[in-house]
Amino acid sequence: MSFSDAELAVVRTAAEREGMASAAWAGCQVMAVAQHVLVPVSRDAGDVLRELVQARVHLRETVAELRSLTAAGPSGAGFAGSAATVVEETLKAVARLDAATVAVMRERRPRS
Repeated sequence: MSFSDAELAVVRTAAEREGMASAAWAGCQVMAVAQHVLVPVSRDAGDVLRELVQARVHLRETVAELRSLTAAGPSGAGFAGSAATVVEETLKAVARLDAATVAVMRERRPRS
């Protein structure tokens, strides 16, 4: 294998992060791709996947907050406003998750 200076710098950084020699790290990555354990994606797909992960985390946090509000039960006029806000945030998170999922599906669709 051969790498440009910029590519080699990226490989070295990744290998150091894993505590491996550059050649060993590159070999592991090549084998993972060959065995379909690791599927390389474009930079755009990587951005979409990160957004998908962030959306899922936000959704989990929002759902946990909604559950804590509903478990506590109504405790005055502020409850309705808080619950409505949490429901809105949950719906936004669901929309982000849906959009990211559709984007990933488009990226993974076989091209003819």
